[in-house]
This record gives sequence, structure tokens and C-alpha cells, in this order.
Amino acid sequence: MTDAPVDAASTPLVLVVDDEEQMTAIISFALETQGLRTVVAADARSARALLETEPIELIVLDVMLPGESGIELCRSLRETSDVPVILLTALGEVDDRVAGLTAGADDYLTKPFSPRELALRVQAILRRSAGSVSVPDPAGQVLRCGPLRVDAAGGAASWEGAELQLPETELRLLARLAQDAGRAVPLRTLLQEVWGTSRTEGGRDMVKSMIYRLRRQMLAQGAPGDLIEAVRGQGYRVRVLPSARRR
Repeated sequence: MTDAPVDAASTPLVLVVDDEEQMTAIISFALETQGLRTVVAADARSARALLETEPIELIVLDVMLPGESGIELCRSLRETSDVPVILLTALGEVDDRVAGLTAGADDYLTKPFSPRELALRVQAILRRSAGSVSVPDPAGQVLRCGPLRVDAAGGAASWEGAELQLPETELRLLARLAQDAGRAVPLRTLLQEVWGTSRTEGGRDMVKSMIYRLRRQMLAQGAPGDLIEAVRGQGYRVRVLPSARRR
């Protein structure tokens, strides 16, 4: 009996960026055993070349690269692309993790890590990107909080009628907060329902950085900077504000 041919066009392609050959071999093997395809780059320049020529659906990116760092690469990519990024950082380097998440990374793992855990995280993010995991919205309705409107299923949000240009992860986070507008959503709930993980180690920094990035993006597009606020000991909430103009 022969194996059925693999349809490469429908198999997600993951870009692994690390200057250590042994590490890229380990990561590639772990991902390929889960049915994914991989391509490898040893530095930011090579990574950009592959992004221009290959249909990359996710990037596994090491922070410590020769020349331009992984954080710098992630930040520049976010100016033109929403491709998901999982950052690999050195154990204990909290500043790197926070800087990476602020720069636009969707998740991170600290070295040494379990290759299987990495593969599972990659699959979870790819499923969310494909729309198979959505923000809870039982009624399937558009969420409205005063001048804020969030259509999670349609992948859109607006403030006072002006569209907010938000990456996919930030949109899911905003939609989850908007679902309970005026009430604090616990950290654990956000991790489970936005990121699809029950892992809380490092989760506080991840959510905090994503909230900071979401606030900054919304402020640049006309929404108030204090629309999303931290509630000490409870989580985060979206404030319900009156519309600035009549509809």
C-alpha cells in the first residue's frame, strides 16, 4: 500500500528563522511530523527573501539572529504583514519577551522548549488564522459598545464609523473584551479564549503587551487611549462610552 500523495498547495508552510542548524533541524522535524511544511532562513535578510517568494503562513523566529535581531524583524514585518509570529527567546529574558510581543509577535517560547509543544502552538495559531477558532459570540451578532463596533466573524472593527485596521490577534482580543463590555474579563479567560491556551506562565506579560499594542493602534486611529483599562486583581475591560455623534 502506498501513502496518499500530499497536496503541498493545501499544506501550511512555516518559515523557521534561526542561525543554529541543529535548532532549525529539530524545529523542522517537529513541525513536519505534524503534517506541516517548512523552509529555513539563518538571518533576517534570507527570511525576507523567502517571504517575498513563498506563501508563508507562520514564522517561528529566534530573537538572537546575526545582524538584525528577531525583534527588529518582527517589528518591520508588522508594518506590512499580519503573518503570525512565534518568538523564541532565551530562558529568563523577560525584556526580550515583552519587547517581542510589543513588536507584534503572537506568542513566544523560551529555550529550551519542547518541540511538541511548539508544534501544537503552531497548529493552534494556524487554526485560528484559518477561522476555525473564533471569538465567542453565541448569537453570531455584531458587538456594539457605544461608538465601538466589532464584527468578529467578518474580521472588522470600527470606531465612530471609521474602520480600525487591526491585526487578527488584536481583533480577537478586542472582540472578547467587547463581548463583556463594562465588565472585567479575567486574564485566564483571555488566554483560553483568545490564545487557546491554559498556560499562565508568562501569560500576564503576553496579555499586557498585546493590550498595550491594541491601545496604541486604536489611539492612532481615533479611539481614546483609555478605552481599554486594567482592573486591578480582575483583568481588563472595555469602557462603554456614549457615541460622539448621533447615528
